[in-house]
Amino acid sequence: MAAENSLGAWWSPARHADRRGLLLERNRIQGAIRGWLGAREFIEVDPSALAVSPGNEAHLHGFRTEAIGNDGLGREMYLHTSPEFAMKKLLAAGERRIASFAHVWRNRERGALHSPEFTMLEWYRVGEGYEVLMADVVAMCRIAAAELRFRGAVCDTGAEPERISVAEAFLRYAGVDLLASIAADGAVSAEVLRAELQRVGLRTAVDDTWSDMLSRVLGELVEPHLGMGRITILDEYPAAEAALARRHPRDARVAERFEVYACGVELANGFGELTDVGEQRRRFGLEMEEKARVYGERYPLDEEFLAALQIMPAAAGIALGFDRLVMLATGAPRIDDVIWAPVAE
Repeated sequence: MAAENSLGAWWSPARHADRRGLLLERNRIQGAIRGWLGAREFIEVDPSALAVSPGNEAHLHGFRTEAIGNDGLGREMYLHTSPEFAMKKLLAAGERRIASFAHVWRNRERGALHSPEFTMLEWYRVGEGYEVLMADVVAMCRIAAAELRFRGAVCDTGAEPERISVAEAFLRYAGVDLLASIAADGAVSAEVLRAELQRVGLRTAVDDTWSDMLSRVLGELVEPHLGMGRITILDEYPAAEAALARRHPRDARVAERFEVYACGVELANGFGELTDVGEQRRRFGLEMEEKARVYGERYPLDEEFLAALQIMPAAAGIALGFDRLVMLATGAPRIDDVIWAPVAE
């Protein structure tokens, strides 16, 4: 029985032969993007994966482990969900343009678009606006392929990208006035958003938080329309949904955060980076309170990261799901098809 089951494993010769062309294309895309970054004077860095905190966003789940010292005593540590904290420490140290193809780990995630271990391409620009990152991502998509494809949808990477705010997208695709539920200082009202959803015939649960409702509308009614025919840049996320981004100078209700979509699939998440230490600590506290409420756990804060923010210069940063980009560039149906040695199921 074991021998029969192994015939469909990724390491079986027949299965590998089917995947090999996709994997070689992955290498080509990675090499081309590395060349693009090098030509723009980015330095490639290689942050450690072990960290004192995996990240402090409520719905990101880390892998916990134990580091045993020379004295035999154990210390709780985590595999990072992003190299962000380490890379921002490097910006504080004096680096100005850095990039990393980093292996990252996220628990509770497995599916066609999710692997517990995947490759994240993350890069930062000191002293530049977050709009520059939008152009970076579009250039990388064009390097990957002339067309991106997923489940019958096609995205022409050569076409002029669409840029739309989250609030505009909610009005267009759901008829919901999202900004009506956000006060001038960025505080949100679940009651107002619930009334908005009910006004347009959308059902809600009595225990839905504002974030729950936003996520449902975004996932079910907005995202399926994004990146169809051309790349979509979904900009100006509500400040309450941007724990690591600075507020937008034009409107404090929203933040300098955007996501990039192709064929309804999220590819990248970019920020104008928050450097206010007190505000960052406050936001992390709120995120961990929500994690404790929903999942019954919380992660420690990386105090070195918070200390580094005090001297980190103004910067913009972005993370791109590299495996997803390769998936869409090759038309592969599952993320495991473009990972050289996928995590065992």
